[in-house]
Amino acid sequence: MSVLGVWSPERVREAERRLFRTVAEPVVMRRAANGVALSVRGLLTERLGRVSGRRVALLVGAGNNGGDALWAGALLRDRGVGVTAVLLSPGKAHAEGLRALRAAGGRVVEAGDSELTADAVEALRRADVVVDGIVGLAAQGPLRPLAAAAVEQVAAPVVAVDLPSGVDPVTGAVEGPAVSAAVTVTFGGRKPCHVLGAGPARSGRLDVIDIGLGPHLAEPGCSVMETHEVGHAWPVPRAEDDKYSQGVLGVAAGSATFPGAAVLTVGGAVRTASGMVRYAGPAADVVRQRWPEVVATGSVGDAGRVQAWSVGPGIGTGAAGREVLAAVLDSSKPVVADADAITLFAGDETLWDARDPDVPLVLTPHEGEFARLVGQRPVDRVAAVREVARRCSAVVLLKGNTTVIADPDGRVLVHPCGHAWPATAGSGDVLTGMIGKLIATGMEPSPACARAAHVHARAAELAATGGAAESREPGEAAPVGAPIGASALLEAVPDAVREVRAVASSVS
Repeated sequence: MSVLGVWSPERVREAERRLFRTVAEPVVMRRAANGVALSVRGLLTERLGRVSGRRVALLVGAGNNGGDALWAGALLRDRGVGVTAVLLSPGKAHAEGLRALRAAGGRVVEAGDSELTADAVEALRRADVVVDGIVGLAAQGPLRPLAAAAVEQVAAPVVAVDLPSGVDPVTGAVEGPAVSAAVTVTFGGRKPCHVLGAGPARSGRLDVIDIGLGPHLAEPGCSVMETHEVGHAWPVPRAEDDKYSQGVLGVAAGSATFPGAAVLTVGGAVRTASGMVRYAGPAADVVRQRWPEVVATGSVGDAGRVQAWSVGPGIGTGAAGREVLAAVLDSSKPVVADADAITLFAGDETLWDARDPDVPLVLTPHEGEFARLVGQRPVDRVAAVREVARRCSAVVLLKGNTTVIADPDGRVLVHPCGHAWPATAGSGDVLTGMIGKLIATGMEPSPACARAAHVHARAAELAATGGAAESREPGEAAPVGAPIGASALLEAVPDAVREVRAVASSVS
């Protein structure tokens, strides 16, 4: 499976210590600075057509990130760029980087004490690109007042060094003033702040630079599935297939009160893959009317043979809903449990006792449902989901702007959505059907969750933007979108599937 690793700050620092045993630290810093300078040059060319004669401001804090910015400024001076370093902590600025910038003809100004100096304001306002070298991976919390005031003066696109300053390195949370970058240049591999919380939106385009860390990095803490891998393994009919060989999913969702949950869950399955979908529940007539290709019956016992079940949306949390969930668990088939099924699990330990732990179970909570399972909302989403997956012996998919998926062995996949278009009632029902159908085709639960989450998010974006959500240049405004309902997301699923399969075809 083709995935991109994500490493915690602690593992990155350990890899750096190992690297410095064989390569001098200044050499590694120059490699990093060269990557920053290349990204700045690329951004200047994309936006303004040339590099020479343009103006770049460096926001320089204490430590090595500020040093990377200063060295990058020296390299940019060699290309005819006017460079001004704004020192936020003059006494703690990286000495060698400062000397290199001055030797190259760069200008240095101090930001000031409690208020920005006029020189600092002028440099930031006149810049064509600003480099964020304020803080690094050891930082926590929002920007300090002087740094926040400096960022407020910036109108040009920002290239962040390692992470947008003010974004939490571990959780991606933003709790106050923080940088929003057009491009983030990071070294050796992705960090949690690039894929979690507000981090993806704040990071902009991510440029990962090889500085020699690769051989020294331990196993990543989590991974991101690449688009071509999503499309490469997406199930499509083969010449020898029939409706049964491509997997049959059973859907136990909806009720007389909530028939829409059944329609959306079934629709997610139908739009995801060929084969067959069986529906079991009190919304059978509504499901037949919307999806005539589905075999609909009134109960789980009458549904017939299936390879997996999707259960929970709209079934209720009373005795009737519990009976449905218990019947699905008794089938000894893989189960994707969402919504009311999760609430039932959280409130009734006997359901866990009735479950065969050797049969795959997928739980797909949003944060409120997750809190019911564990008693509190997650702070460190990766650590929390990994622990619940281990404890429940299940694959757990925590929904959100970044979807986090953990299996019982501790492996974690994440999908940074980068937008909020799926945040609409019923979209989780669609996802439940999609995951169940992929598992019914024989796909393992964890990659099935990752692929479904990827396509689900992309379908929402396509629906919201009318198909205009193509890749953008750094700093370019996102396409204008309009709020959507889950039905619009559902209709866009085939387009999203075609897109990921086209990417897979181009890579292969």
